[in-house]
Amino acid sequence: MSDERLTATPAGIALGPLETIADGAARNFVIQMRAGRFHGFVVRRGTMVHGYVDRCPHMGLPLAQELDAYLTPGGERIACSWHGALFAVEDGHCLGGPCMGQALTPWPVAVRDGKIVTE
Repeated sequence: MSDERLTATPAGIALGPLETIADGAARNFVIQMRAGRFHGFVVRRGTMVHGYVDRCPHMGLPLAQELDAYLTPGGERIACSWHGALFAVEDGHCLGGPCMGQALTPWPVAVRDGKIVTE
C-alpha cells in the first residue's frame, strides 16, 4: 500500500449512516486504498450531503486544524483554519480570503437508503 495522498475515490464506498453527521455539521473521512490514502470531508444539510477533498486551494493544506472543524461557528460556510478562506457549502467556491476565484475539489457523495456513499 502506498502513502500517496489521493484526490478521488471509487464509487460505491459506504461511509456510514446519514446520522453519522449531525445536521448542519461536517465530518472528516480518511480512506486507505491500495494506491494511497484519501482525505475528504462531508457537510450535511438536512438529507443532502456535500463532499470535498480536504485540501485548501490556497496552499494545499488540510482545511481543519481540529478534527471535523470545517465550518464557521454558525455552520453557514466552510472555513480554512490556516488562512481564513471561506467557501460555499453548496459548490465549494471561495467567497473570501487568499484563494478568491478558486474552489475546493468536489468529492461526489450522496445519500442512498439512509447511508452516505461515494459516487
